[in-house]
Amino acid sequence: MHDLEPYYNWRELYISSEDPRSPFFEREYSEFEFSDKIYNYFIHPQWDSFGSQTLFMKILYADYEEGFCVLELIGEWNDLLYNDIMILKRDIIEHLQREGIARFILIGENVLNFHSSDDCYYEEWFEEVNDEDGWIALLNFRDHVLDDFAAANIDSYFVLGGKLNELRWRALHPDQLYEQVETHVMRRLSAG
Repeated sequence: MHDLEPYYNWRELYISSEDPRSPFFEREYSEFEFSDKIYNYFIHPQWDSFGSQTLFMKILYADYEEGFCVLELIGEWNDLLYNDIMILKRDIIEHLQREGIARFILIGENVLNFHSSDDCYYEEWFEEVNDEDGWIALLNFRDHVLDDFAAANIDSYFVLGGKLNELRWRALHPDQLYEQVETHVMRRLSAG
């Protein structure tokens, strides 16, 4: 796992540690010291810890004028033991919402497992973004993780699956990614 770095080809466009509106502003990183672990496995030092023991993230891009951000996740999303959604919601999402972000693109190809608890933070997040004409889209999550979201009845708070789980997002500029995801989300919302 220590070889898995957050996506870095957009760094010339956005770096969260250099963004005064980011919750990770002025965070310093090491290229050589591996200190964070998911269970017994070190992860690359470019991932951001936000208080979870098993889930880490990176804000790959934020556009405050358009009101969207792209977050990449790695690890185990564990609400049952560590209440990851509460920590993510309170410490990261609410910070970004105060800065005008209402559309969230979460990339989950490196989320290995999901363990559910209750849905109150998902419901709260969903209601807040809906009030702002926003949404939460999940991209490239593993099928078994999506199945676990469905089994916990929280999949209705997200736009997920289908083309969003096959999107080749790395080949796109962040604005192109946003346009494609938004188009897909709007189609889903108008059909539902």
